[in-house]
Amino acid sequence: MSEPDYYYTIEDTATAEIKIKGSKFIGYAAPATDKDSAVAYLDAIRSKHFDATHNCFAYQIGCDGNDFRSSDDGEPSGTAGKPILLAIKKYEVSDIIVVVTRYFGGTKLGVGGLIRAYSDAAEEVLKLCVKKIVHRTNAIHITCRYEEVSFIKRMLSQTAISFTEDYTDKVEFIANIPLSKTQSFIEQIVSGTNTLATAAMLESN
Repeated sequence: MSEPDYYYTIEDTATAEIKIKGSKFIGYAAPATDKDSAVAYLDAIRSKHFDATHNCFAYQIGCDGNDFRSSDDGEPSGTAGKPILLAIKKYEVSDIIVVVTRYFGGTKLGVGGLIRAYSDAAEEVLKLCVKKIVHRTNAIHITCRYEEVSFIKRMLSQTAISFTEDYTDKVEFIANIPLSKTQSFIEQIVSGTNTLATAAMLESN
């Protein structure tokens, strides 16, 4: 199976609050492209709510969602972090962290009540988030003569997510091509110009 060409994250941060039997649950969501940014956001929420009873969280990074972590932060095992993570998966987004801060209101909710509360708080904040597509591409370097430019641009308009161009004694393009279309794109550029243009994948840093 080929790797997916895209997945979804969220555009910006969001906050939502619910109250259950006196306890206040504040849900926070933020984009996080790596573990460091997720932890930095978590630390900021912990500092803001240093007096909270719990700051539970889950994050999920990457296109496949296999890079994830969750924490109950002192709540009974499986009652906070896992429900938050399941809410993230239900919303079908990645590169995200969700933190749910709890201020205890004096009434215990029980295991089932806690699971529902953390799940509801996470879902409420996720409902406010606007999804944003993350394209997965390969960078392709194309070199051609001026005579091939119109053909190359037509191919780029059909396939590329984005591209840059540079005109000197020759013409060079750097094009971001979806993973699943990379090989066929390269072949079409070369064959379509009778090998007068070259196209090759750039090495990633």
